[in-house]
Amino acid sequence: MAKYEMLYLLNNDLTDEEKEAKFAKFENVVKSMGGNVASTDKWGTKKTAYPINYKSEAYYVLMTFEADGKVVEELKRIAGIDADVVRRLITKLN
Repeated sequence: MAKYEMLYLLNNDLTDEEKEAKFAKFENVVKSMGGNVASTDKWGTKKTAYPINYKSEAYYVLMTFEADGKVVEELKRIAGIDADVVRRLITKLN
């Protein structure tokens, strides 16, 4: 298993309960496929470099995890179809 980081931006209009549900959703994807979540850092609301969908702020979250490549593909798929995920980036750590 390799170490990865997933930085994703959530719609800032979500309530705290909805944000917590999104955090749990992505963590459960990793855990259900045999991976291990090391940490989930909630950076909070920050200004984006450029407007995305006419909004200039988003809620930033950084999740560090260990998993196989299949988990990364599944996370990309799930985050890609979730309307509340504004952007996502998954990188492999050395």
